[in-house]
Amino acid sequence: MRVRGPGVADDSRQVGDGLLVVDKPAGWTSHDVVGRVRRLCGTRRVGHAGTLDPMATGVLVLGVNRGTKLLTYLVGCDKSYTATIRLGQSTVTDDAEGEVTQDHDASGLDRARIEAAVGTLTGAIQQVPSSVSAIKVDGRRSYARVRSGEDVELRARPVTVHRFDVLEVRTAREPRHTDVDVEVEVSSGTYVRALARDLGAVLGVGGHLTALRRTRVGDIDLDQAVTLTAAEGDPGSRLVPLADAAAAVMPVRHLDEEQARALGYGGRVESEQPGRRDPVAALGPAGELVAVLDESAARTRSHVVFAPR
Repeated sequence: MRVRGPGVADDSRQVGDGLLVVDKPAGWTSHDVVGRVRRLCGTRRVGHAGTLDPMATGVLVLGVNRGTKLLTYLVGCDKSYTATIRLGQSTVTDDAEGEVTQDHDASGLDRARIEAAVGTLTGAIQQVPSSVSAIKVDGRRSYARVRSGEDVELRARPVTVHRFDVLEVRTAREPRHTDVDVEVEVSSGTYVRALARDLGAVLGVGGHLTALRRTRVGDIDLDQAVTLTAAEGDPGSRLVPLADAAAAVMPVRHLDEEQARALGYGGRVESEQPGRRDPVAALGPAGELVAVLDESAARTRSHVVFAPR
C-alpha cells in the first residue's frame, strides 16, 4: 500500500496529526531528528517508531501529535535494509564506529562460501544482540554499561531473517578484507550489525557493519520518505494523515455513522471478524480514523480512540 501526505501547514505554528517519514541523514541520532521535527512542527508531541544508529540512514518514521498513538503498531513491523559487511575485522560495537578488536585475512573468501554462511543465518534463528544496543540491563542501557567499561553479555533472543541476499562481493580498501553488499528483510528486534558479526564468526574471520540504510518499515518505504531539508519549508504538507498511516500498517474496517459515533464515545460494537488477532483501523464514513480496535472477542475493545477535533 502506498501512503500519501496531503495537507498544508505553516512551520511557524503547530501542524496537524500524522506520521512524518524522514530519510535520516548519516551522523544524526534518532533523538536529534525528533528534536529537529519538534521545532519544525511547533509541538513537543513527536516520537519515533524505532531507533536508527547515527551511522545509519533511511526510513525513520515519526509520529506528530496524535500520530504518536500509532507508533506502537509500527515498532513491531518487519523492516528491510541494505548494508555492507566487512569481513576480516571485528569491532567492539559490531560496526565501523567501534574500535577494532580482531583482524584476519579474509581475502580468500569466495561468494559460494559466503552465501553458504549466510544461509545459516536465514530463517528463524537465535540472535545475541550487540552489546552496545539500547536493551536495558538492570535498568541501564547496555550501551551505557559498555561505554563505562563493563563487560556485558546479553541473552540470545528469537528473531526471523526472512531474506538475506548477497548482492556483491568485492575486495575492501585493505586487500586483506572483503566487503559484502547485502539486502535483508527481518522481523522486529533483529540487529543487522549482529548479523554482520555472526557472519564473520561463521566464516572464522570476524565481521562488522560499515554501511546501513533502512529501506522499509512495514509498508512504508523510501518512496514516502523526505529529507529534513525538504520538510523545513512546509512540514505539515509532508504529514501522512492518521487514516492513511493506520491503513498502511493494519487491516481496515469501515464503519457506518452509528458505529463511528458509538466508538467515538468509548463504546463497543460487534466485531466484524471475531477472533482476529491483529489490531484493526476503524474508519468512519468520511474516511477519518475513529479508533484502533481489538476484535479478538465478539464485541470490540478500543486500543486507542481518536476523538474528532
